[in-house]
Amino acid sequence: MLTDSVQSIVEKSWDIVVIGGGNAGVSAAITAAERSCSVLVIDIAPRDMRGGNTRHTRNLRAVHDAPTDVMTEGYSFEEYWDDLMRVTKGVTNEHLAEVALRGSEALPEWLRERGVRFQSALSGTLNLGRTNAFFLGGGRAMLNSMCQYAETIGVTFIYDADVSDIDMVDGFCNSIDVSWKGGHQMIKFKQLIAASGGFEADLDWLAEGWGDMAKNFLVRGTPYNKGRILRVLLDHGAQPVGALDQCHAVAIDARAPKYDGGIASRVDAVPFAIVLNKHGERFYDEGEDFWPKRYAIWGRLVAGQPDQISYAIIDSDSVKRFMPSVFTPIIDNTIGGLADQLGLDPEKVKSTVDTFNAACPEGPIDQMVLDGKGTTGLEIDKTNWATPISSPPYYGFPLRPGITFTYMGVAVNDRAQVLMQDGKPAPNLFAAGEIMAGNVLGQGYLGGIGMTIGGVFGRIAGSEAARVLNR
Repeated sequence: MLTDSVQSIVEKSWDIVVIGGGNAGVSAAITAAERSCSVLVIDIAPRDMRGGNTRHTRNLRAVHDAPTDVMTEGYSFEEYWDDLMRVTKGVTNEHLAEVALRGSEALPEWLRERGVRFQSALSGTLNLGRTNAFFLGGGRAMLNSMCQYAETIGVTFIYDADVSDIDMVDGFCNSIDVSWKGGHQMIKFKQLIAASGGFEADLDWLAEGWGDMAKNFLVRGTPYNKGRILRVLLDHGAQPVGALDQCHAVAIDARAPKYDGGIASRVDAVPFAIVLNKHGERFYDEGEDFWPKRYAIWGRLVAGQPDQISYAIIDSDSVKRFMPSVFTPIIDNTIGGLADQLGLDPEKVKSTVDTFNAACPEGPIDQMVLDGKGTTGLEIDKTNWATPISSPPYYGFPLRPGITFTYMGVAVNDRAQVLMQDGKPAPNLFAAGEIMAGNVLGQGYLGGIGMTIGGVFGRIAGSEAARVLNR
């Protein structure tokens, strides 16, 4: 028998149900509740693991034409646009990309007004103080503040609740089936918002795009994003967008857990290191651009190496230039000794390092700019921050591909309505966050843009769902 509180939730006909309790879902819920809608948010995770990948984030990237208290200088729409086009190589829905970027300008203040606190503008090796606003206490603190505010305006949250199916006919959603509180419940609503993330935690689904490589991937994000709702929507005729093998994948410490390693598992040594594959060979330009514009390509690069394993090697002068990983580096006083500890051929690694060192220019590097201090004459030159690896002790980090979220999702329009196979919008179905981020991110990534897409389209989804009800 259902308790009174559970029965009241199950039997109520909600104005809006939101599937997914991360940044996008809670932004949508707040926006709708502020427009006098009854809103239920359903999260598959337990309460202490709520919020999907929002728990692991730290910041969002936002347009601002002048310095603010949390971002330095200015970051224009035009520069943001150029950065996005560079990393995606133009593989994006330009109209929706513009919606996301222009909508980013209002996000920091909107969040602040709802209890989210930001820390003062940062300086340092990530070069993000000008472009990104950092949450005080990180993503979990940001999410907790949003949920607390949402509850004060009447949003209801349920946890450990698994949506298994949607009663959907010709794009119209009538109800959802939910496994919750030990039973199968049917919940009715007028409007549905899908903000349930990607499918990165389903390694079998990843293998459909990546093949056998997927078995060596680590899932940096939440273990709960298995794409259940995405699969249901596609099965019911939602229009897919994005490629199966496109994702936000970074190089993380190979010693990280299989799931939920989070941002602390990322290795930021790459721009100041050389990165070798298992054969002791460099395979890409480590200094191509600032780390926030390139860190997300390194998961794919490592995935393309034998056995999906690589190694970043750095010396004692450069080890202070980046935020340390949660894992202690492997240390040795000689390159050969370090190679041996990493399981690499000492002679091959020593030869690679010696060749690299000889190709480096003289003089110090300047990590705050693209300093043009590049190597000369190598098969793969390092274009910035090239300095000899010559000051012992030496440090090594084993690297694996760490997937944060996948890009293949559902197509939407600028009202966040899910598009069906015939190109028409579903009558009462909206999507926000990672489940639709592939509309903007066809490939590549910019640090903080995932939170931007989630926040902007979450607000749009909540507003549009409420507008339909209130007209």
